[in-house]
Amino acid sequence: MSAYVGDGANRWPAVHRFDAATLFRLALEKAPAGSVLHGVAERGVTLRSVAETIARALDLPAVSLTPDEAAGHFASPFMAAVYGYDAPASSSYTRELLGWSPTHPTLLDDLEHGDYLAAHPSGVRGEASA
Repeated sequence: MSAYVGDGANRWPAVHRFDAATLFRLALEKAPAGSVLHGVAERGVTLRSVAETIARALDLPAVSLTPDEAAGHFASPFMAAVYGYDAPASSSYTRELLGWSPTHPTLLDDLEHGDYLAAHPSGVRGEASA
């Protein structure tokens, strides 16, 4: 199963690794010392939508778990709590300060069309190709 906690409405920020790399370079080149920057292309992607996208790609059910059930599924109560956090974030200041504009796919597009869930040469799904 591909699981989420509760109603799955909790949000996590996301950024494509290539956009994050560009931001890191810009921060080194342009950001004033001591700047606090957020490398967020998407303010908050619901964990339910992430679980549902993974479920579709792997032909699994997307399942809501209670916090107690999540503790067993995600290997520990700590990780279950982390998966249940609502943590939207904004990169407005970062974009304005550095002229950064993410251009790569969103998390859900990347999960759906990228190679993260592609079949591995061994026949095992879920391992990204190199």
